[in-house]
Amino acid sequence: MKQLIWVGNSFKVLTAFPKAVKQAAGFQLHLIQQGKDPDDWKPMPSIGAGVREVRFHVNGERRIIYLAKYEEGVYILHAFQKKTQKTAKKDLDIAKDRLREVIQHRRSQ
Repeated sequence: MKQLIWVGNSFKVLTAFPKAVKQAAGFQLHLIQQGKDPDDWKPMPSIGAGVREVRFHVNGERRIIYLAKYEEGVYILHAFQKKTQKTAKKDLDIAKDRLREVIQHRRSQ
């Protein structure tokens, strides 16, 4: 089972979600750690190759953007509450910046 690797403040944001969302997120992240697909996800090629978004429809709309293609673990790039139909540019930019950090960190290893 892959470990979860939290990038930026993604863990802090996720832990501030309502209890029902945290429980749903924990279950979905566990599936991802086991190499399975979460129940409700979509690819996010605009952020980067292999990046996905898992969607939660509990107490509003919340999302976790992650990357699970590397052997060392599942990178949790961003967690946020979605307030409009389209994902905000700010949230996409945060995920892109954190993906760049992950790639740079892996190259320096």
